[in-house]
Amino acid sequence: MVELESVPELVDPVLVAAFEGWNDAGEAASGVIQHLETIWDAVPIAELDPDDYYDFQVTRPIVEMVDGESRGITWPTTRISWARLPTGRDVVLVHGIEPNMRWRSFCRELVGLTIQLGVEKVVLLGALLADAPHTRPVPVTGAASEAGLVTTLHLEPARYEGPTGILGVLQDASAKADLSTVSLWAAVPHYVAQPPSPKATLALLRRVEDLLDVTIPLGELPEEARAWENGVNELAEEDSEVAEYVRTLEEQKDAAELPEASGDAIAREFERYLRRRDAG
Repeated sequence: MVELESVPELVDPVLVAAFEGWNDAGEAASGVIQHLETIWDAVPIAELDPDDYYDFQVTRPIVEMVDGESRGITWPTTRISWARLPTGRDVVLVHGIEPNMRWRSFCRELVGLTIQLGVEKVVLLGALLADAPHTRPVPVTGAASEAGLVTTLHLEPARYEGPTGILGVLQDASAKADLSTVSLWAAVPHYVAQPPSPKATLALLRRVEDLLDVTIPLGELPEEARAWENGVNELAEEDSEVAEYVRTLEEQKDAAELPEASGDAIAREFERYLRRRDAG
């Protein structure tokens, strides 16, 4: 079991996790954790032993340089940090790289740590490539261990069947440990898959806001998302085939979007606006 460093007794803690790699199209999900670590001044409390879970010929360590001199080696691993919100609630943030081996042992260790910290709710973040137009709101699908929670959160139910990543295995292990578990997946347009994908990161952050019932400072993300969309628009205008493909996706998306669903989305955005305004 990993040893924790200087962790106080946590207050109603919730765990939010994302993993780089297969589960992280456009680095949208890991971007959420990095943002939260920064704006909440998260404190590192633990990391898993990389020798147990990584093949260093596949996921190689990184040599970092500062002023022309080697600062050392950063090993691929999963790191855990902790932050206390202004509301007094605690959040445990998990930022990892999808392990290369021993997935069941990896999940047992993480679930054991989660229980040790007193966490009862787990939020898992992922991003996948999809036939989604970049000009429309980013779709976020979800799955939950509790019946009805996906509907309560106004999420589109995830219906994926097929190969899974560490996120799917960890979701299963968490649910079997009687932890309330929610997974959120943002759809990143496959024709602009290269990272970063700030619009998808922003969409996931807003869902995390809803889950935690807290206002999250967004920093430069809204502006970065607008700049990203404008940049993709410019690229599409230079290629008639891409522009036509985007129009086709827009038509399909608009035809499938129910009026009542659009009304719900507008209402949720207005609620977020009021909450953010009240938070000053």
